[in-house]
Amino acid sequence: MKIARTMLASAALLGLTLGPVHAAELKKLGLAVANLQANFFNQIKQSVEAEAKKRGIEVITVDAKGDGPTQVNQIQDLLTQKIDALIYIPAGAAAATVPVKLAKNAGIPVVNVDRNADGAPGDTFLATDSVASAKAVCDYILKEAGGKGKMVIIHGQKGTTPEVDRSKGCGESLKAYPDVKVVAEQFSNIWSQDEGFQIMQNMLQANPDVSIVFAQADGLALGAAQAIKVANPSQKIVVGGFDGDTAALEALSKGVFNVTATQQTQKMGRDAVENAAKLVAGEKVPPVQLMDATLTTKENVAGFIANHP
Repeated sequence: MKIARTMLASAALLGLTLGPVHAAELKKLGLAVANLQANFFNQIKQSVEAEAKKRGIEVITVDAKGDGPTQVNQIQDLLTQKIDALIYIPAGAAAATVPVKLAKNAGIPVVNVDRNADGAPGDTFLATDSVASAKAVCDYILKEAGGKGKMVIIHGQKGTTPEVDRSKGCGESLKAYPDVKVVAEQFSNIWSQDEGFQIMQNMLQANPDVSIVFAQADGLALGAAQAIKVANPSQKIVVGGFDGDTAALEALSKGVFNVTATQQTQKMGRDAVENAAKLVAGEKVPPVQLMDATLTTKENVAGFIANHP
């Protein structure tokens, strides 16, 4: 009994000596972005930086400009700058695992946004439920086309999480439309408007009677719509995009293309910072956190132009 009292007294004295134990605090954050030429990634960057500023967190942002090896070098440099956490949007599928492994070896928590690293995921992954949202977009364009016709698909960057998931979602939609025939598919390299234009031009030359287009990003959809305008086909061509980019929403309001899925880029940025702070403090977070995107047409686009989620 005497021994127990002595141990309790010693523990109390130790507590008074050491004081309360404070959780680690996020002070310096690395943000590695795939390609800031893309409006979608810029929106996330702006949201991350705004949220970090509110919290008094320093952000060091690097832009890989779509190049995986460049991004690996950038993240190596970020780690030498003693960042407390890394928010990581992989520039491609091939080298996506390397930065995660580098950060984890250095004891730095990783929040992956939009794209996961297959085989070496971050501590958490924040993204849109691209499977469900792509299915909704394709359901819309296939129905708008009358449930029949020839379709082309302009894919995003091959093997990246959104490209794989959007392909899966649209594939699920196509199962219900046996009278729709996919006559051409092509991958893009950086999801850009220029690529969408060039790919669609080639597809129209090979398939002049195409009537349905699913472009897996709004940049690709805008390029495809431009190519269709130049070609001036006699038939109606329904075009679906994905992202809810600010420029694309304006174009959608003017009828340039038909539908997109508006992602919650502002929420992604805020949540990425929140999750980074929790991980640094030693808190547990879910390994995967998927968000909804909203099917957006000319009828409801005004609200997203006024206030992007």
